[in-house]
Amino acid sequence: MYQRIEGGHWRHVWVVSDIHGCYQWLMDELKRRHFNPYDDLLISVGDIIDRGPDSLKCLELLHEKWFRAVRGNHEQMALDAVKYNDVALWTMNGGIWFTKLDPDRQKRALTLLEKCQGLPHIIEITCANGLNVVAHADYPVNTYKWNKPVSAQRVLWDRDRLMGFMVGKGQGIEGADHFWFGHTPVDKRYDFDNLHYIDTGAVFGGVLTFAQLQ
Repeated sequence: MYQRIEGGHWRHVWVVSDIHGCYQWLMDELKRRHFNPYDDLLISVGDIIDRGPDSLKCLELLHEKWFRAVRGNHEQMALDAVKYNDVALWTMNGGIWFTKLDPDRQKRALTLLEKCQGLPHIIEITCANGLNVVAHADYPVNTYKWNKPVSAQRVLWDRDRLMGFMVGKGQGIEGADHFWFGHTPVDKRYDFDNLHYIDTGAVFGGVLTFAQLQ
């Protein structure tokens, strides 16, 4: 469930919002930031696939040494669809691209989806700005601890904490300096205490949000 990364191995470290198949947009934004694939690291908050124009190319990012991702609920839906041979839920939520692939590309997609089995739910990385925790939707307890048992379902899906903040209720999470979440499309990046919500709905006409950790 947890993966630990040492930020000191990279020059710059970025975290990016839900990509959702927007591969070329991601490449354009990295170029604009002078991202160096040999020295820099990009961490995704999950949901790299579905809804956008090129989910297969986004899955291929999992082969890149400069790219890391936590598991999003869309990756989980894809894994469940393959495991139980039932694509209905996934298709309704943006997975229709998979059914439209020719047999060769569909086979390639299945191989890449297998790599999603190895995606952690939570990434911990120490950077110049302190200890950072990246998860898709939430870290569903009030104190972070490495390898602490938490609900995988809530990590992938929970919106309760963000909804509370939106009406003026809630507090940060102890145990780390910064927490980075995606999952819920918002009109701009929201920062509540040490929690940062960065899914600015790129695939819905918004933007990809990047935050530089180092």
